[in-house]
Amino acid sequence: MTYRADMADSDIAPTDQTQRSRDWAATMAGHKTPDIRLAHADSWAGPGSTDIADRFAREHSDAGILAPHATKATASGTRAIAEEPDQYRTCFERDRDRILHASAFRRLSGKTQVFVFPHDHQRTRLTHALEVAQVAVSVARALRLNVALTEAIALGHDCGHGPGGHASEDALSPYIDGGYDHAVWGSDVVLQPLNLCAQTLDGIRNHSWSRPAPSTPEGEVVSWADRIAYVCHDFEDSVAAGLVTPQQLPDIVRTRCGVSRSRQLHTFINSMIEVTAATGRIGMVPDTADALGAFRQFNYDQVYLRPDSLVQAQAVIDLLRSLVDHFASHPRDLPDAADFSPADPNSVLAVRNAVTYVGGMTDRFACRQAITFLNYDTSKLPQGIDTTM
Repeated sequence: MTYRADMADSDIAPTDQTQRSRDWAATMAGHKTPDIRLAHADSWAGPGSTDIADRFAREHSDAGILAPHATKATASGTRAIAEEPDQYRTCFERDRDRILHASAFRRLSGKTQVFVFPHDHQRTRLTHALEVAQVAVSVARALRLNVALTEAIALGHDCGHGPGGHASEDALSPYIDGGYDHAVWGSDVVLQPLNLCAQTLDGIRNHSWSRPAPSTPEGEVVSWADRIAYVCHDFEDSVAAGLVTPQQLPDIVRTRCGVSRSRQLHTFINSMIEVTAATGRIGMVPDTADALGAFRQFNYDQVYLRPDSLVQAQAVIDLLRSLVDHFASHPRDLPDAADFSPADPNSVLAVRNAVTYVGGMTDRFACRQAITFLNYDTSKLPQGIDTTM
């Protein structure tokens, strides 16, 4: 039978579906040989050696490869709760894996980067984190830094973001002593149950330029990679949405970095690598850094602070504060309230629990919770949300 791209399952004869299911089911346990199970009947691949590079051997090897100030992985790492080291993974590889499997990381797919409830080709917080990791790893690998630590920080750096983008920080700050900073909240609250290494948490906590410098060069690389990634991809999304055009970019950006994302990333990444190699300090060539700053200012003026964006931000603030007020005054409505004695209504603990719950929501879930618990006026929700899905 010949399959076409436009063919629906209903077009396939039942006998064909049955045979396809049989073929798939036949591989449940793999393909048998006397000594080993294989993925494919004709599998041949192998490493060509029976030597295994366990964690200890790889740590020893990395010590001779990494740059002098690169962060070295040691045993189980420095964690709040001591653990036995893994047999094969370094401590920072374990951190990266824990973040990848965390529900807080998965929920980034439903959280705003620039556009609330984005279209299929617009970035979310999740795709932003992946792009930051790509930029950061490209720099870290060239500088002989610890790639696993770099990737762990990059993937986890925005796990503290609430729904609705940076407006969530404005919404939730009044409830938290010292304010709600997504970087600090992510490291100290959201990712705390993962028992990550101190260096990973430090890089997440201090990735924002308004924070103290990270304690590792890998964290410093992620600080730059975050800004490089969002400046470039937020602009690309905004062009696709018809908000701006490449011709509107400041002259210094078009001249120095071009108008395509690929050339812009190439310019910024190479500048970091070259100036770091020349000076021994992680940074960027001044002219290129000025172009990055002008690029970021352009995005602020033309995209982030455009009138309809400010309207959306206020809608997010009103929504999230309404939710926090509700769950703080009705702590038994929290999903895990049945598992423990809930806090007294409106107590410090009740408010913090409410902020933790609301801050972890995706955009759509926050809107649905407001409709469910508050009978929220749908006309006041951030525009573009489909609460029926």
